[in-house]
Amino acid sequence: MSLSDVDREALRTAKHLLETPGLGARITGMIGMPMEKALELLPAHWTDVVSRATRKSLDTALHLALTTLGDHERPRARDALHRLAVAATGAGGGAFGLMGLPLELPVSTTIMLRSIADIARSEGEQLQTPEAKMACLEVFALGGRSAADDASESAYFLVRAALAKSITDAAAFVAQRGLAEQGAPALLRLVAQIASRFGATVSQKLAAQAVPVVGAAGGAVINVMFIDHFQDMARGHFTVRRLERLYSPELIRAEYDKL
Repeated sequence: MSLSDVDREALRTAKHLLETPGLGARITGMIGMPMEKALELLPAHWTDVVSRATRKSLDTALHLALTTLGDHERPRARDALHRLAVAATGAGGGAFGLMGLPLELPVSTTIMLRSIADIARSEGEQLQTPEAKMACLEVFALGGRSAADDASESAYFLVRAALAKSITDAAAFVAQRGLAEQGAPALLRLVAQIASRFGATVSQKLAAQAVPVVGAAGGAVINVMFIDHFQDMARGHFTVRRLERLYSPELIRAEYDKL
């Protein structure tokens, strides 16, 4: 079996979205400062603040994914509405700097999860299934390619491979037990793995907001870039998953690598 011309072009677009340099590269272009320099502006305890805020945000996202995703249908993703909502939270977060992150990030993450779910539905995902819910959470681990990545390897498929067992275990647990034990090892392990990757992107967002000239208005712009990034990752991710269902994972991976 071979891909149709339409599906091959969809895969090409998905690969472009997934393998384009990530949020840090976009922010660097906006603030005119290398991300490494921006990170140096953060106070010494910023890693603890980011770690706690990231974990809280993903715990909230996990609960929402398990309890609300799949409860209604929309024919089209509402990307612009979600960008507007995240811009508002970014303006508030930018005004308060580092201390605003624990309040702003869970709200932004919740809005982004809703946007990711809309995109998933538009690509044919059945969000009442645990596997689709976990696939929505998986998007937060997708950061795009970094300058240090080996160009011969797909950053996207490497992340999926690293998370595959945890996602399978978490989906199986939810299918059998539901929300009976949110603190179950399978769920904790998945959240921890995603948090380690999502936290790196959050750090880049926070570093940009720490640049003195950014402020509240810049915080709104950076948050729009933040959600744009994850909307791109979601669009690419769920396009690949749709094509995998239509053809086979092995064929789609082979064709992805050829492009």
